[in-house]
Amino acid sequence: MNEPIFLQPVFQERIWGGQKLKQLFGYDIPYERTGECWAVSAHPNGQSIVNSGPYQGMTLGELWTSHPELFNSSSTVFPLLTKLLDASDDLSVQVHPNDAYAGVHENGELGKTECWYIVAAEPGACIIYGHEAKTKQELESMITAGNWDALLTKVPVKAGDFFYVPSGTIHALGKGIVVLETQQSSDTTYRVYDYDRKDKDGNTRELHLEKAIDVTTVPQAYQAVSYDTKEIENGVITTFVSNSFFTVEKWNVDGKASFPEAKQYTICSVIDGHGELSINGQSYPLAKGDHFILPISSGDFQLNGKLELIISHE
Repeated sequence: MNEPIFLQPVFQERIWGGQKLKQLFGYDIPYERTGECWAVSAHPNGQSIVNSGPYQGMTLGELWTSHPELFNSSSTVFPLLTKLLDASDDLSVQVHPNDAYAGVHENGELGKTECWYIVAAEPGACIIYGHEAKTKQELESMITAGNWDALLTKVPVKAGDFFYVPSGTIHALGKGIVVLETQQSSDTTYRVYDYDRKDKDGNTRELHLEKAIDVTTVPQAYQAVSYDTKEIENGVITTFVSNSFFTVEKWNVDGKASFPEAKQYTICSVIDGHGELSINGQSYPLAKGDHFILPISSGDFQLNGKLELIISHE
């Protein structure tokens, strides 16, 4: 019998960060500009720590290596990374490589396909998703000329929206947005444009235009996606995306909902509400901002309360 693995997140300071991760989730954030909560991470740049149970104190990477029976995965590294991001200012316009390009150019790092669930958005908030260039030559020309208004596609967002962002997609979160991001476990970003901002030392941040142009998909128009929704007793399961990188779902529970034993280890993030998880005769309180993994062979389980969770697995 395998009990749930609750994790302590890691926080990252960012030039565009703020205080909303404290305001919305009650986290004791360490920076005035806290931009990212790496909630479920085994990436070397920020590893989650198991905060209770028999594996307390271990990093997720150590757990993955020393107890593969909990995960039963063919991946050599923990393949996913769950984040919460507070975009209190505009993020840089950026693009990520795929596995093949990153493997050659980034010392074997994974590529970065990701997706966003919009947790909160101020009125009028927008993201950048895609571009208007029709050829690589036009893309390079518009980037070189700094013709950003004509190049970049802006999309308005609201809480509850979901966006799938495959590698090769030019994108950016806009000011006033909080998202839960599910991504491949990678920290490789190619910055295209950063609004000529300066960091705390008065320096502009590095751009990566050659690599960015290399990896950007052309053409790249934004297209809205549809979701699959299934009602269960006292709950609704919405499947946002399911592919070779990850499956991402939202579980809305109002009352007591029962779930069968998961076939995959399952990453769970409570984004709203409170309640409890019951599994193997044990109960665990759940609150907004909690993150945990259900290992394989955990058995059937129940969620009881009023809860919204984002769920992901390989």
